[in-house]
Amino acid sequence: MRNKPYLATVMNVQDTQQKIIEAAILVFNEDPSSPLEKVAEKALVTRRTLHRYFKDRNELVQLCEQDIRRNCRKGILAAMNSSSDALKQLEHMLYAGIDCGVKYSFFYKMHNMHDHQHHKANEACVEYDEIDACYKNIIKQLQQKRKISKHVTLEWVKILYNSIIIGTINAQVNHLVERKELKNFAWFSFSKGIGA
Repeated sequence: MRNKPYLATVMNVQDTQQKIIEAAILVFNEDPSSPLEKVAEKALVTRRTLHRYFKDRNELVQLCEQDIRRNCRKGILAAMNSSSDALKQLEHMLYAGIDCGVKYSFFYKMHNMHDHQHHKANEACVEYDEIDACYKNIIKQLQQKRKISKHVTLEWVKILYNSIIIGTINAQVNHLVERKELKNFAWFSFSKGIGA
């Protein structure tokens, strides 16, 4: 019987910590320089409670990145392994990015900010590079098979891919398009944009 209150306490601690992480991802995705007060407000906790779980902003950002990697990487790797057809893999990767939602957008922004110091010792950077290498390999295969127009570069395909995902996420968050149509619109726009 003694274990039940202890387990409930542990679960409440984990729930509160996760609630703060989810709020931080939403807030920092909008404005990476937002103050921690805004994160606490979004999480419906006090600033004091926030600091019970996270000693500073850097620790909170690191835990946000870990949460994102854990959630998004799994979906993107599953998408890459979903088919032997590179075009289907690319389509499923687009859907996985959309399914990750704001987390994908935040992770992408964090690794493409002008002051981001990308290095091999950072676990987040290593995972980002692994996924990026797989993505580039799929694009190269499709270019060799002439399923992607010769008029677009690898970098342009990546920019368009990320823009379509982020645009779809924004449309979803703001309820601009029916949810069931979002992925169809996203794939149609992306595939036509690259000539697939």
